[in-house]
Amino acid sequence: VINDTGSTAHGFEIDLEGLYLSDITDTFGGAGRGFPTGRGFGAGSVERYGSPTLVEYSNGATFGTKVIYEGLYDSTTKSWDYGTPSGTQVTPGDNCWSGGGIGYGASTACDHFGVGTTKNATKTTYSWLLETPTSGVLNNGIVNLPAPTYQVIPAPVVANQPAAAPQVVAQVQAPLNEVNTEFGDATWVKVFTTELDHPVALEDLIGGNQVIDQAKLAKPEVEWQLLQYDSGKGAFGAGNGQLELGMAAPVGPNAASIIRRYEFYKFGGTYNAETHEAILLGSDSNPGAGDVGAYMGAQNGAVNLVANIAVIPEPSEALLFVSGLITLLGIARKRNLI
Repeated sequence: VINDTGSTAHGFEIDLEGLYLSDITDTFGGAGRGFPTGRGFGAGSVERYGSPTLVEYSNGATFGTKVIYEGLYDSTTKSWDYGTPSGTQVTPGDNCWSGGGIGYGASTACDHFGVGTTKNATKTTYSWLLETPTSGVLNNGIVNLPAPTYQVIPAPVVANQPAAAPQVVAQVQAPLNEVNTEFGDATWVKVFTTELDHPVALEDLIGGNQVIDQAKLAKPEVEWQLLQYDSGKGAFGAGNGQLELGMAAPVGPNAASIIRRYEFYKFGGTYNAETHEAILLGSDSNPGAGDVGAYMGAQNGAVNLVANIAVIPEPSEALLFVSGLITLLGIARKRNLI
């Protein structure tokens, strides 16, 4: 994820509404994940803030868990140990760590974050944590980056027949309207997909790992799609609404995991002054010159399929959703993971 807030961030938050602590299987940069998790920029460190804090919350009927990556504040010097500067990033987000090959350090305006869960959150919100006028207190700066959701649909069970392969349905929805106009901000997405004959771990979802390199070499499942929320039609506005993938065919018979890489870009053209609808020089699946703008970040997601999934009665419990979120700056280049 790119920090394009205009302010130095001192942390990042993933708000997983509808999930309890028991639904979280692991966290990117968390303890025991097989790579260094210390603070700073040492060789092999995966993000500058160290292991995140997990906080379960409840507010009436709403509940969830926050995964919080945060710098340490020194009340004597009134300073933070680490921060993610705001700016632009000319290299893919997968490189935003000390092993990524771009000289990751204090001036690098991006990081990797991520989480593994047993099911989808009902709502996922990403936020940079920004300073407030009160020393040592941070506030949420929302990241307008869509979060993919996955559903595993078991094949019907047929007596005396081997279990058939399930379908994996992936969806990514246009960001909700935050600008109080008929249409929300438009976002371009490009999607790469591959399947493997073995499960993957959260730490596999970074550039340089063959899991993601293999996905990036694959022909895009979706070359380009513009997402734009239309308040008159919900998320399904004029072909620019929710993007659904993987509904037509089941996975391969030997598939143990499905990997999808979503790369997000800002809309680079102009909007209708009255409605805020994107004015395209091309189409919503074939952008014209200038339609695609700054790179926002990428999400590498994986679903690990559970053995004998066809006989599990509740699809929502029949998957492990592993999502690694890359944090990058905003610039016009192309994508990389969650």
